[in-house]
Parts: sequence; structure tokens; C-alpha cells
Amino acid sequence: MSEFLILGGGMAGASAGFFIADHGSVTILEKEDALGYHSTGRSAALFTENYGSPPIRALSVGTRPFLEAPPAGFTDHKLLGPRGVMMLALPSEEAAFAAALAEGRKTAPELREIGIDEALQLCPVLRRDRFARAMVEPTAMDMDVHAIHQGFLRGLRAKGGKIVTGAPTDALGYRDGLWHVRTPAGDFAARVLINAGGAWADEIADLAGVRKIGLVPKRRTAFTFDPPSGIDAAAWPLTADLGESFYFKPEAGRILASPADETPMPPCDIQPDEIDIATAAARVEEATTLTIRRITHKWAGLRSFVADKTPVVGFDPAAPGFFWLAGQGGYGIQTSAGMGRLACALATSAEVPADLVTLGVRKGGGDPNEGVDAGQSEEIETRREQHGAGDEEPGRGGEEALRRGARLAGEGGEGEQRQGVIDRVLRTGRHQREAARLLGEKMCRGGAGGDGEKTVHRRGE
Repeated sequence: MSEFLILGGGMAGASAGFFIADHGSVTILEKEDALGYHSTGRSAALFTENYGSPPIRALSVGTRPFLEAPPAGFTDHKLLGPRGVMMLALPSEEAAFAAALAEGRKTAPELREIGIDEALQLCPVLRRDRFARAMVEPTAMDMDVHAIHQGFLRGLRAKGGKIVTGAPTDALGYRDGLWHVRTPAGDFAARVLINAGGAWADEIADLAGVRKIGLVPKRRTAFTFDPPSGIDAAAWPLTADLGESFYFKPEAGRILASPADETPMPPCDIQPDEIDIATAAARVEEATTLTIRRITHKWAGLRSFVADKTPVVGFDPAAPGFFWLAGQGGYGIQTSAGMGRLACALATSAEVPADLVTLGVRKGGGDPNEGVDAGQSEEIETRREQHGAGDEEPGRGGEEALRRGARLAGEGGEGEQRQGVIDRVLRTGRHQREAARLLGEKMCRGGAGGDGEKTVHRRGE
């Protein structure tokens, strides 16, 4: 028997386990055969202190020192590499740009405005006449997601922790002061059960008889394509628009792009939707002189949120020993060390690390826009009073609507036909989403991952 059982071996579970293992025995139970198969393995791998809610930004700032100088034995090479982020604003977004610049400087002091000429020097394919203002965060970095994840897992094992894969939870209950978990890999028990199930966290709670938090998984789509012949894009920053309708960045000799979509979905092994790929490609072409002739790879991941997009970290008020570690919303890698240390402090009844407190992270009881839900029972209950009861009914209805409206089509053999439709969208330069949506019906008929497609699950470089 372990003192702590963690359900979920992605970045959240691995980082929490790494730190908690200094205080007690830890076992991670991962339902998949491979660790980090879902959100962790499908990340855009960017570290930025100028993205997400204030709690996310604080935890990102609190994570940077760890990633820059990890402990001995964590990794044998650097975890961060130079990238930078450039944000572009349309003429109609002057006020929003000024507000975003001021807000961003609170956590990323190096963030600065640049002229359009300098923006073109950083990314020469931009259309000069499309954007009015630009800002750049030079300290944003590429992350080696695989190395970060493996470092936490390696460190956990070195501290005596255990990791069991192929162990989905079949039954879950609390008796005699312990949480008991039944899996195909065996039965397990612990005083503290940490729910790090990602998109499935509410399903785990339901199985445990614990009230849900209203978690909504949202699809994020990405794909890669070849840069134009003779153009070296390796030094380009990640480039995005202020309205978050697209972004692109260099990726292993190719260019990665996304429509920055947040489509509510049920928890599943999510696959990319061709309509989102076509939409993103059209937006990138509209913003740049790039012509996307062929999609080389495509994938999707789930980013899970509660209503206020603040992570839920701490013990449940009504379930002894049931600890939430959920709602990271796609920021789990760039907040990994900060979130792991916070979870460790709360799970072991210790004080929140002083550096995180200085950044505004604290144990509940405050404005959720100024701090992370940090595990005090009354704070989680407050959050539920604010939106939990309202989320419960719409959440159930929403889940039913998603089951009806967002099912993935079955495996099919029309991949080449669908790729042809995408190619025609790109060649004709149709930039309106509604036009692309009409074509999407044709693209989706063959299902996900059919013949002729290259659908990949990101594993980190």
C-alpha cells in the first residue's frame, strides 16, 4: 500500500508525484499503456509567461527556474531553447493591444512593442498591410516536453515511487480510511487519492461518488506543412494574432500551425477535424504570403477547463482524502514544476512555497482571478457555489449534446479524397469559415485516421 495514489501519469500526475515522493510513498496508475499519451504528448511545446489567466501566468513564472536549472539527474541536456513569441494586432484592435501589452508586462517584463518593419525582419512572410501593431516576448522558449515528462518520472522512480501502466480504474471506493482502486493491473489502496485524470477527471470523481467540478475538455488542433523552398524559418518566433484565431511556429524543419480552437468535446482519444485544419490554413495564408499545398502531419489534443479557467488543486471538502489536480487547460507543461510543488504542499499539509506566495499563489479564500484554487476545502466549495451548481445541470445537458453532436466518424478509407478537398480549399484561397464548414461535411465522412492521411500523436521532441 502507498500513502499516495495518483490517477493519471501525464505531466500533472508525474510532476506532483515527483515532489510528493519526498514526503511519502507514491504510486501512479495510468490507464493507457503509454505515459503522456493524451494532452502531454500533443503539446505545441512553448513556454511563455504571457499567456493564460493570472494564476497560470504566476505558476509559469514559478516553473521557469526549475526548467532552466533542473536538479541533478533530471536530464542530460537543456529543457528550454530560444524561440520568442510575436503577437500581431489588426487596426481595429488598438485598445485590446494596449491592454494586452500592459497586462503581459506584469509577468513578462521583457515584453515590448515593435514596429511592423521589425516584425517583418523576425518573420518575413507577414503581409505588411494587414497588421497595425506588434509585440514580442523574446524570453518565450521552446520546451522539450518529452525530456521534462521523463525527468519527473525518472526522479519519481529514483525516490522509490511506482508507476503502473495499462491500469484504467474499474472501481473506486472509500472505506476504513483508505481509497481503494480496482484495475486490470491489480488492486491498490492509499490514504490520499490524487485525481490527475486530465479530461477524465470528472469521470473519475463520478466513479468515486464525488461531486464533479464542471470540467469541459476542449479540442486543440495542429498540423505541420513544409516551408517554401529556399526559406529558412528555423529562427522565426511563434507568431499569433491578438484575437487568437491562429498561430504558427517552426517545428523540426517544418512549420506547425493551429487555429487555436477550443471546441468542447467529451473525453476521448481525440482526432483532428479537417474543417479546423482547413480553417487554420486559410487564416495563415490570409496573414502571410505562405501557400500551404500539403499537410504533412496532423493531430489534436484536449485542453480541459472549469468555468473560470483556474486550475482546481486541493482536497475535496466532502470526500476525505480525495485530492483534485485538474483543469490545467493546456498549460500543464509550462506550469509543471510550480503546479507540482503546489500540489505537494497541499497534499502533505505543508506551506505553499514562498516563491509561489510572492507570485500571488496561495491557499484559497481570495479572488480566483488573483490566485490559484489551492486546496482549502472552503475555497473549492466557494467555487462550486459560484458556478458549480449552475454548471451541474448545463454540464449534464452539454455532455448529452456533445455525445449527440461531436461523435467521431468511424474509420474510413476516404483519406485521399478528404486530403483532396483540403488541397482545393488551399489552392482556391477560401478564407471564410462558413465556406470551409460546408466543405467540412465532405472531409469528415471518412472518419479520423483513414487511408491516405498522416495523423500523429505528439510525443515531444
